[in-house]
Amino acid sequence: MPNSLQHILCIDDESDILEVAKMCLETIGGLQVTCLNSGAEAVAKAEAIQPDIIMLDVMMPEMDGPSTLKKLRENPALNHIPIVFMTARVQPSEVQEYMAMGAAGVVPKPFDPMLITAQVTEIWNKSKGK
Repeated sequence: MPNSLQHILCIDDESDILEVAKMCLETIGGLQVTCLNSGAEAVAKAEAIQPDIIMLDVMMPEMDGPSTLKKLRENPALNHIPIVFMTARVQPSEVQEYMAMGAAGVVPKPFDPMLITAQVTEIWNKSKGK
């Protein structure tokens, strides 16, 4: 387990969101970012990828974010990895619901490209007790 955040797995069905997130996290944050387009793809590939943290869209077709989180948590090789929801649905009751599901945090969409690295790093640090 690394001492600093290095590799993020980003899952969203919207390619433009993935493109912006990847560009910001890599260029500004100096992080490695792997992007996937669906919850099913994440469940199939996340174990091989072994990211430090997973960023997951809430609203996706077929397998939504909460269903994906549940499936990822069923895999013992992945249940230590913090999962962050990316969503426009950030009412306090919704955020509370995500946290109750086991999310480590929530990044509101649309996210600020200049702040997303700091937001994700802060959530990762909190999840590691730093």
